[in-house]
This record gives sequence, C-alpha cells and structure tokens, in this order.
Amino acid sequence: MLKFILKKLLFMIPMLLVISFIVYMGLRATGVDPINFLVSPDVIAANPENVEALRESLGLNDPLIVQYFRWLGGCLQGDLGYSLDGTPIAQTIAIRLPYTLELSGYALLFSAIIGIGIGIVSAIRQNGVIDYIGRILAVVGQAVPQFLVGILLILIFAINLGWFPTANRVDPNATNAFVDAFMHLFLPVTTLTIGMVAVLMRYARNTMLDVLNSDYIKTARSKGIPEWKVYLKHGFRNAMKPVLVILMFRIPTLIGGSVVIETVFSYPGIGITMTNAITSSDYPVVLVTTLIIAATMLICSFMVDVFNALLDPRVRLDG
Repeated sequence: MLKFILKKLLFMIPMLLVISFIVYMGLRATGVDPINFLVSPDVIAANPENVEALRESLGLNDPLIVQYFRWLGGCLQGDLGYSLDGTPIAQTIAIRLPYTLELSGYALLFSAIIGIGIGIVSAIRQNGVIDYIGRILAVVGQAVPQFLVGILLILIFAINLGWFPTANRVDPNATNAFVDAFMHLFLPVTTLTIGMVAVLMRYARNTMLDVLNSDYIKTARSKGIPEWKVYLKHGFRNAMKPVLVILMFRIPTLIGGSVVIETVFSYPGIGITMTNAITSSDYPVVLVTTLIIAATMLICSFMVDVFNALLDPRVRLDG
C-alpha cells in the first residue's frame, strides 16, 4: 500500500509542472502586455525609454522559457512573487484560500448529509412520496446551472425578501460574528449544496436499491432480523462504499464550481481572486491561483485513488 501511495504522489509532480507550463505559456500567448496595466498610455508615449527600462527590470524582454523557469524557481523557494499592483501574492493567498476551503467544506458536509439521507429514505420507501419528490429534485438540481441557482437565490432571498446579504464574507459592523458569518455563507453554501445533493441523492438511492435486492439481504430477512437492523447494518453499510467514492470524486468539481459561485456572490475567496486577476490581466496572480486550484484537484484525485485502493486491493495491485 505504501508503494502505491508513493507512486501516486510522485506522479503528481510532473502533472503540476505540465499544468503550470501550459497555463504560463497560454497566458503569455494572449498577447496582452502587462506594462499596459502598470503604466498609463500617456506615460508610455511620453517616456518610452523609462518604460523600456521597466520592462527590462521586470525580465519581460527575456525569452518566455527563461521567464517561466525564473517564476517556477521562485515558487519552489516559497516566493510566489507580487501582483501587478505590488501586493505580495502569498499574502493574498493566505487570506483568500481559507475562505474558499470554508465554503467548499460546508457545502460538502451538508450535501453529504442531505443527499445520502434522502437517497437512502427514497430507496427504503421506493415509489413513495419522498421517492418521487427526491427524483424530481435530483433531475432539476442536475439540469439547472449553479450560477443560475445562485442568481435566483439572490433575487428571492436577498433582494425581494431581504433576509440575507448578497456579497462579502463578514460585516465589519456586525455585533455577533457567528450569526453574521452564517448569514453571509448561507446563500453561496446553499447554491453549491443543491448541485451536490442532486448527484449524491441519485447514487445513494440506486446503490441502496441494488443492495436491498441482493441475496444476503433476503437471507437476513429470512432469519427474522428486525427490518431496521437489516437497513442499518446490512444495507446502509454496504451501500455507502460506492457512494463515498462518488462523494470524493465530486470534491474537485466542488472546488472548481466555487470559482463561479464566488463571482456570483462576490465572496472573497480564491475563485474571485482568480477571476479579477484574469479580468485585469494580472499574470502572476492568475498563475498562482490556477496552480493552487489544480493542486487541490490533484490532491482530491489522489485521495480518491487511495480510498479505492483501501476498498479494493486489486486497484493497488494494478489489477
């Protein structure tokens, strides 16, 4: 098992290098000159010599491959560089990244509880009221884009009803920090949760139905085991293994989806930081934020592989 884990960890290193190289070259291939965002057009026209000196000092005249390895070397040494406005990128990441992890973590927790719970009840009460409602919600939740769900929640609960704020993470004038954090997190967390609930509900229901129709469940019932014990001990425990794998597979999607949701709700996480950097062509910030999101997704994929290997030895034996 240790060999399998080390192999997967070592495989992540070239993956991150390839992703960073593609993103770096892709951004520079857009043809947008960072100098245009550092110096006004009037200054560029009036002082071309000083502008050229600035370009030379920033290393923008060097070949792209040289610029890439200079940037990569700095990252490996812990120097993430500076944004075009002079702010240290490491400082920005240290502030914004925990907010994104908080948003995604709450969405993952609530979607797992709600989605798996409704899916299991729907399977136990097949063709009942909860089952029909759950199936309808699952279809709607997967069909409607997350950004549209977020906009609808803002229109209903923030603008029309005025129950929740529409932006930011905290209110500096709030008297109760816990309640204020809850109010700001409720709508974005709900938006991310809805899509996840739809997926987990469907898989939990189908998996539980397969388990309940298996031979060992029929054998347990024939032995006179109480129905609740059949569902809990024999059904739920065996149905959760593939559902947990699906849950872990959805974590990268959740992290990626938070970029859109943070933009919709002006939530000050790593997603909106990357969006603003792309809008302003702030290459250093775009590179670092993209690399962080890619690394997060690779780590989630690594966790899925390890979890699969723990459940099925054939995976780690390349069976």
